[in-house]
Amino acid sequence: MPRARQSGRHRKPEPLAAPEGAPALVLAVPGTPTSASRSLAEEVSSIARSELPGLDARIGYVDGGDDEFPSLEAVLAHAAAEQKARADAAGDPDPGPAAVVVPLLAGPDSALLRRIRQAMMNSGSGAELTDVLGPHPLLAEALHVRLSEAGLARADRARLFTVATAADGIILATVGGEEAVQAAGITGMLLSARLAVPVLAAALDQEGAISRTAEQLRGSGSQQLALAPYLIGPEIADGLVGAAAAEAGCASAEALGAYGAVGRLVLSNYAAAVGITLPTQAQGAPVR
Repeated sequence: MPRARQSGRHRKPEPLAAPEGAPALVLAVPGTPTSASRSLAEEVSSIARSELPGLDARIGYVDGGDDEFPSLEAVLAHAAAEQKARADAAGDPDPGPAAVVVPLLAGPDSALLRRIRQAMMNSGSGAELTDVLGPHPLLAEALHVRLSEAGLARADRARLFTVATAADGIILATVGGEEAVQAAGITGMLLSARLAVPVLAAALDQEGAISRTAEQLRGSGSQQLALAPYLIGPEIADGLVGAAAAEAGCASAEALGAYGAVGRLVLSNYAAAVGITLPTQAQGAPVR
């Protein structure tokens, strides 16, 4: 006989799972599709699925267009066709959106977001689009980790030791113009509070912006600078971060990549759109 369900405040919580018939999560991956960007996107999707069992997570490439790297438009059209078949079989005249599109972007990029919206319209899927992933405290944490991995910041401020290569000024590099710089500046303030050093945001796609920011930091007393890419990775061309670091005369950390917080933020944006309440560890309050 099955055991009686435990009641009261000590009852174990019901395991969280994606609701039956929930729209697909479609990760919109920018940039030129490569095996590296596919591996990164698959890892981010895997993190989201591990937090929400049963989640239908798919990957669409903004610049894709073949079987290896399917375009965002094609992935959304396929999700819509599958949903229509299920709805027709169930006699459901209004199944809701077929998918929720989450851009794999740390900050806003109006040109890329316009292309994502156009692909959604062309697909005829009625999909919904979420916000980008930042600004967010979890991204400040991820930046801190990437800097510490490169030996450019203490891993833990509470430890009473010095790091000879630790930076005393951080350039937060982003793409997407002035709007992206302003959004990155919010996460930069959170990172500055973690590291107790000045952090200034600058755009990689604005000529001379990185070197001007480096001069500003040096003018305010910083001597050992570091460049922290406020980027997931696929949205920028290879070598751009290295060239910017050389221009500023400083070392650089790696891009955020498939850090665990990135996957959790992707899921958090999806869950907010669908109306799913996630456990505290799988979400975080965004900073706006």
